[in-house]
Amino acid sequence: MLDIAKTEEKLIGRRDGPVGHVIFNNPERHNAVSLDMWQAMATVMDDFLADDDIRVLVVTGAGGKAFVSGADISKFESERATKEAVAAYAEASKAAYERLYNFPKPTIARIEGYCIGGGAALAVCCDLRVCNESARFAVPAAKLGLGYGYDGLKRLSDIVGISRAMEIFYTARQFSAQEAYDMGLVNAAVPDNELDQAVDDITTRIGQNAPLTIAAVKRAAREITRDPDDRDLKALEDMVQACFDSEDYVEGRRAFMEKRKPVFKGR
Repeated sequence: MLDIAKTEEKLIGRRDGPVGHVIFNNPERHNAVSLDMWQAMATVMDDFLADDDIRVLVVTGAGGKAFVSGADISKFESERATKEAVAAYAEASKAAYERLYNFPKPTIARIEGYCIGGGAALAVCCDLRVCNESARFAVPAAKLGLGYGYDGLKRLSDIVGISRAMEIFYTARQFSAQEAYDMGLVNAAVPDNELDQAVDDITTRIGQNAPLTIAAVKRAAREITRDPDDRDLKALEDMVQACFDSEDYVEGRRAFMEKRKPVFKGR
């Protein structure tokens, strides 16, 4: 286990058995994200993608007070003051979001405290979101005069509906954990001292299930969000067939008949 308190890295990748962790480590600024952190995230995600033993990915923030509080506004003058700088920042953040959104294995946002702006955009790139009862959510773009692109709004509206998404953007106000749960933004809102256990329970259950089945389900979920003309249903059909052709399907059937837990190997 990496001692986060002793590292100066602002973006940390850590493996804990079959669980990969992406940790935003800028707690003195509520894990606000700078350009170099977005660039580092792309590298970390690629490393996890190449690791066949990773079954699930958890994204979180260090320090206990924030998941991610958005862009590091203190660096706007140095990183986003010109048209070219804005474009470079947008390219790096978009690449990080897309790597997370398209990661082929289950992803979970472990949300503790503030989940603001870019933090909310990061959270909706994950498959599941679990927060503590102290969490607060907002997209304050309208308070800063920032433009907000199609992808971020679509991902949010795919989860909460377009009307709720518009409310979040129009008002730019903070929403409580309970409100986030009620609108479907998070899958669970748990007491502060139960957040780790709640996330561990989910990752354990996922890790025990058949990886090929889960991969096919995630691919189907991503195809659903695409325009009908852009959907690759043949690739999805091949993934489903691969499940039936797999050793894991044999193992699952035998384990059921033998009344034992299956041991899946992802092949």
